[in-house]
Parts: sequence; structure tokens; C-alpha cells
Amino acid sequence: MPLDIPAGSPTLLIRRDAFERVGLTRQRLDERLNLTADEFRVEGQLVAVGPLVGDAALDDLLAELEGLGLGYFDDFFELSGNWPEWLRLYAVAR
Repeated sequence: MPLDIPAGSPTLLIRRDAFERVGLTRQRLDERLNLTADEFRVEGQLVAVGPLVGDAALDDLLAELEGLGLGYFDDFFELSGNWPEWLRLYAVAR
């Protein structure tokens, strides 16, 4: 089932196999970002983190993922949230 990606703030999408390969966990992200249930979603082969508020949180998280050996675009991708509220975006991994 596709994940609804809200407008207004960035959402980080991570391939589930990449997330698991480097040993990431929900708990590890919660300690850093204090996520709600709606801000950490897993559907099929896709992990969605966000919407994230604050540029520093996102920048630090992107740097951490790259430091773990994940590749931007191949393993994870950030959707800016910079689109109008009347437009709905859905994401699914294949």
C-alpha cells in the first residue's frame, strides 16, 4: 500500500533492506528525533521518516546515513515537502 507523503516538511524515504543492512532501528531514530507513530512508517520495502521539522535534524540525519555507508538516491531519498497542500503524493518501493 502506498504511503501518503504530506506537504509542508521534508520526509525521508529509505529502502527497507538498506535500513536493516546498516542496523538502523526505530529506537535509534526516536532517540534523536522523538518521532510520533505517524512520523515513522513502514510499508513493504519502504521506510518513511517524517515529516521532519527543522533543517538541522534532516541535515544531521542525511550525514549519519551517508556515514553508515548508505548512498543518497540509491538507498534513501528526501522529499522536500515543498508542494501545495492541494497536491497529494504517495510513495511505494518496487
